[in-house]
Amino acid sequence: MFASPWYFLLLLLVPLVAWRLFAPRRRTAVRFSSLSLAKQLTPTLRQRMAWLPGALTIAAVLAMIVGLAQPREGREQSVTDSEGIAIEMVVDRSGSMQAMDFQVDGEQVDRLTAIKNVAGKFVAGGDKLKGRFSDLVGLVVFAGYADGETPPTLDHAFLVSQLNNTQIVTNRSEDGTAIGDALSLAVEKLNALDARQKEKVRSKVIILLTDGENNAGQLDPIQAAELAETMSIKVYTIGVGTKGQAPMPVQDPFTGRTVMQMVPVSIDEETLTKVASLTGGKYFRATDTDSLEKIYNEIDQLEKSKVEAQHFVDYRELAIQPYTSAGFSVPPVLLIAFMLLAARFLLQQTWFREMT
Repeated sequence: MFASPWYFLLLLLVPLVAWRLFAPRRRTAVRFSSLSLAKQLTPTLRQRMAWLPGALTIAAVLAMIVGLAQPREGREQSVTDSEGIAIEMVVDRSGSMQAMDFQVDGEQVDRLTAIKNVAGKFVAGGDKLKGRFSDLVGLVVFAGYADGETPPTLDHAFLVSQLNNTQIVTNRSEDGTAIGDALSLAVEKLNALDARQKEKVRSKVIILLTDGENNAGQLDPIQAAELAETMSIKVYTIGVGTKGQAPMPVQDPFTGRTVMQMVPVSIDEETLTKVASLTGGKYFRATDTDSLEKIYNEIDQLEKSKVEAQHFVDYRELAIQPYTSAGFSVPPVLLIAFMLLAARFLLQQTWFREMT
């Protein structure tokens, strides 16, 4: 680009300069009876290159006009100021999550598999979800007890990997639904950020997914919600599963084969609604994969990160600074003009010097 492109109007004078340099000049002549012998002589190299000084002059004039137009190379730099959101995902992995009432890509899957699919896109991006790239995201999983898998982190690839490795409990002694304990552990993880996090955390959010009712652990969900409200942490709750009955894989005691059996669905929607309401969040019910994706998309819209970017452009003035590209360096334009004029002067004073 050029800072002063109007100087290119001077190019209109270049033809006049060329005419002045190359127009035939009237010289003093000596009369000869015949020029036939002179025409048979072969021109010397100096005669054939007589145009060179004039060409160097024109090239120097062109270079000076380009230099006056101030060619420049702009290098854009960005400084981003981000106030992200800290999100703690709390995922139920109790035995009831085996219910096969969800579909992913047309295939019947259990509830936890559907959650992994949609929650992973919520964090890393995919389909209609843009991802939470500037946000700290952590993971708490629970059944009969709560376990902090990943603290709030920007390493979303690791977090999604941990989420995908989460398995439904198979040991009866570990089974249960400790919603209150899981919620309080998530609050503890988010509250700990204030002590160790240097970056700005504009708000803290918990997304709780469960398909049951609190029947294990030490803490009641309402108490955990009150603790979250004290810490200014918003809780979104999602009840996962169809209403009424859901197909559950069970083992036939006689044949040992796994068969599908319809079992009643029991979700404590009243408690989940109260937990969300106490903290300024919202309760959702996901009965299939589409509704689960819509819920995450709505949360994605409700909880926006604040990202401000400032753009700066650093210009290199090519008239007085060299241009480098692909390992090659080109001298400044005005230096090229000076070199062309110097070459013309040198040739004019040596090889093309005329005796008077």
